[in-house]
Amino acid sequence: MKYDRTKKLFGENSFEKFKDVKLILLGVGGVGSFALDALYNTGITNITIVDFDTYEESNMNRQMGSHGNIGKIKVDALKEKYPEVTAINVKITPEWIDSFDFSSYDYILDAIDDIKPKVHLIKKYFTRVISTSGSAKRIDPSKIEYISIWDTYNDPFIKKIRTQLKEEGFKKKFKVIFSSENPNCVEKGSFEGVTGSFGLMMASVTIQKLLKKFEK
Repeated sequence: MKYDRTKKLFGENSFEKFKDVKLILLGVGGVGSFALDALYNTGITNITIVDFDTYEESNMNRQMGSHGNIGKIKVDALKEKYPEVTAINVKITPEWIDSFDFSSYDYILDAIDDIKPKVHLIKKYFTRVISTSGSAKRIDPSKIEYISIWDTYNDPFIKKIRTQLKEEGFKKKFKVIFSSENPNCVEKGSFEGVTGSFGLMMASVTIQKLLKKFEK
C-alpha cells in the first residue's frame, strides 16, 4: 500500500489527521522543493506552493523538479509532479503577504530568500511560521539545527534578518532551521546534500509540530 510504512510509523489516527492538514509553502527552490516532496509523500497533500520563478540550468544541481523543465514556471512544473497541490505563480512581497489570506493554513513554511518579505512574514505570523536560514555555501548537513533566531551565528543572511527584526521592534521567541557551519565560499555555491537537508528538516519540524497539535 502507498502509505503503509507511513502509517506504521505515525499510526492510523495521526495519518488520517494528516489528510486534514493545510499548509502553504513560500519558495520552492533548493530548500522548499525537498520540503514539499517529503510532506506530500507523507500524505499531506493539501499544500499551496508559491513562487514566481522559472527553472534555469543553474537550478539543476539542487532543485527538485528542475531536470527536464528548464524554462518552465516552477510551481506549474511541480503541480504536474504533485497534482493535489495548489500552485500560485507570484512574487512574494510584503504587499502580497498583506493581501493574501493565510487564516486557513495550519502552518506557513518559509523558504523565502529575500530579506524584506521574510522579515514581514515572521513579524506578522511568527506563531505559525516555520522558517529556514541560508543553506548555500555549506557541505555538512550534520551542522543543521532548529534553534532560536537570536542564537544563530556564522550566517550572514540570517544575521540581516535578525538585525532587521530588531530594528523593527520584534523581540519574540522564534526558531529557525539554521546551520552553524561557516560558509565555504564567497559566491553562491551550493550542494544538494545540504540544501535538500534543510528542506527535509523543514518537513520534519512541520510533522513534529503537527503531532504535538494532534495531542491537544
